[in-house]
Amino acid sequence: MKVLVTVKEVREVDDEFEIEGTEIPEQYLEYDLNEWDDYAVEEGVQLQEDGVADEVVAATIGPERTEETIRMALAKGADRAVRVWDDALEDVELLDVGAKARILAEVVEEEEPDLVLTGVQAGDDAFGATGVALARKVGYEWAAVVNHLDLDADEGVAHVHRELEGGIDELTDVELPAVLTIQTGINEPRYASLRGIRQAQRKEIAEQSLGDLGLSAADVEGELELTDMYEPETESEATYFEGDAGEQAAQLADLLRDAGVVDA
Repeated sequence: MKVLVTVKEVREVDDEFEIEGTEIPEQYLEYDLNEWDDYAVEEGVQLQEDGVADEVVAATIGPERTEETIRMALAKGADRAVRVWDDALEDVELLDVGAKARILAEVVEEEEPDLVLTGVQAGDDAFGATGVALARKVGYEWAAVVNHLDLDADEGVAHVHRELEGGIDELTDVELPAVLTIQTGINEPRYASLRGIRQAQRKEIAEQSLGDLGLSAADVEGELELTDMYEPETESEATYFEGDAGEQAAQLADLLRDAGVVDA
């Protein structure tokens, strides 16, 4: 059984930053593996350790810089990786869900995995539909917001628990091949060991262009346009107390008395 895990490098913004047009300059950004994808990687690796999966492949869309991120997936146990990038993607300001699904669908067609794991959402743009859109594109069964997975490879069925609104936990069966979007808390992602990091440097990262996947620049033209970026205004003011714990407590008491919360 082959498991394909899609991973994304997400941008993390410093506490203090500036906005230039519709972009945040690079000096205010750091990059890391998407939190939800980290849980998906761990779930795939655990399936292999349990003898259910024979191979775990990580796939990402991103420039050369993202190799550092995808090597974290390799260091945690993925066997090899696929990185898709193309000059045509350099000019795409916002790679939307549809474009991502079209690209990843070609990777799925090429790899023919039995199970695809994705994170529920991305930590930077908060898109949460890529996994389901991918499933529809390749014709796989799917389940979203999975917080427990029991895979029966012999029967070709994934028994999953899904986290629904209102605290409801749904138990359902999904026939393989399938796409599952993984929720945080399904497991405890491991730290990449020093040995794993060294081994990751020797693992294969296959580079694919749009042409390699049978796609063109027109296939990644999204329907969304980024028109503005701004820091939202706060609707309430916060009061900051200075000094040591005693001084802060006294200031808080004065504030509560002035507001009529406590008696004078």
